[in-house]
Amino acid sequence: MPSIEPPDDDRATCDWLRLIRSSNVGPIGFFQLLGRFGSAARAIEELPALAERGGRSGGKSQIKLCTEQDPRREFNAALDFGAHWIALGSPAYPASLAAIADPPPLLAVKGDPSLLSRPILAIVGARNASASGRQFTRGIAADLGCAGFVIASGLARGIDGAAHTGAIEHGTIGVIAGGIDVVYPPEHQELQGRIGGRGALVSETRFGTKPQARHFPRRNRLVSGLARGVLVVEAALKSGSLIAARLAAEQGRDVFAVPGSPRDPRARGSNDLIRQGATLVEHANDILRALEFGVPDSSATVAAPITIDQPEKDDADSYGEPAELGSGRTTINDLLSPTPVEVDELVRQSHLTPSAVLTILLELELAGRLVRHPGNRVSIKTN
Repeated sequence: MPSIEPPDDDRATCDWLRLIRSSNVGPIGFFQLLGRFGSAARAIEELPALAERGGRSGGKSQIKLCTEQDPRREFNAALDFGAHWIALGSPAYPASLAAIADPPPLLAVKGDPSLLSRPILAIVGARNASASGRQFTRGIAADLGCAGFVIASGLARGIDGAAHTGAIEHGTIGVIAGGIDVVYPPEHQELQGRIGGRGALVSETRFGTKPQARHFPRRNRLVSGLARGVLVVEAALKSGSLIAARLAAEQGRDVFAVPGSPRDPRARGSNDLIRQGATLVEHANDILRALEFGVPDSSATVAAPITIDQPEKDDADSYGEPAELGSGRTTINDLLSPTPVEVDELVRQSHLTPSAVLTILLELELAGRLVRHPGNRVSIKTN
């Protein structure tokens, strides 16, 4: 499989921004496109044709490409704000995040980027946290910071805010759901400013974007993806914190939980995590022992080169399309349903090559007809 090199100048970085900001291009599709066409600029040229093959027609439903001016404005606005861009594959990109299934191609970072390469522990929990839960979180965040961990969280109310406050003297990373310049919630304006000055703020979302509900699960995957493990303090059943814990488990991270009173609804989710096998935590040492934490792993400071499957050139036309794609599109469409299925299972049942299946799924995604799920699963949109 060919490796994908990060952009080597501002223009190439803006091309990456333009590609990832175009409609229906997610992180997985981004790197498939880059691997297939060799550059973001060439991939952008081919997006309309690929989307049409996936079932998107012209007119009002035509795929929306990001303009050439918008990424340059966003690039410069972030720099003026005091942030800078880190591309996946570059030495500054956190290796743990590069290892997840759908790493963001570009991160906007304000503050100290070296924190991203240090050992990281994520702490998440209830927004309506109890006073004792906040006090416990501040204390354990400070203790883990003294032991050498950087604490990552999502800058939400409650437990997130307490985690950042407890760790700020030792190092904390605030992962933002919206644009890196947007303060949310508003009462965290001072805290977010302190983190940007003494810690690090991180976002993959377009500069200036106000966070919406759909942004928070994507933010959560970054919180867990950056970390060696995730600690949950006070979480109701079906809460966003449990989504972060599930993502952490799917990413191969350790999951920790603080037990709580069975009479407190805010403890039901964290207690259930313990019931399912999460490590029970009462003190920072419970986490340090579980992670066998000692000398930081220097091998985790540089991200490995990104590789991606792509069709063999010998079986391709000018678009890199294998001959089997014609009938394969019908086969894959018949196999897909609103129920998520693993991509490997599609390969097994379709009897197509992995490259052909990946190409067809990419076309469907660009056409707005495919939904990607954690665990390398996909489903078809019903509307």
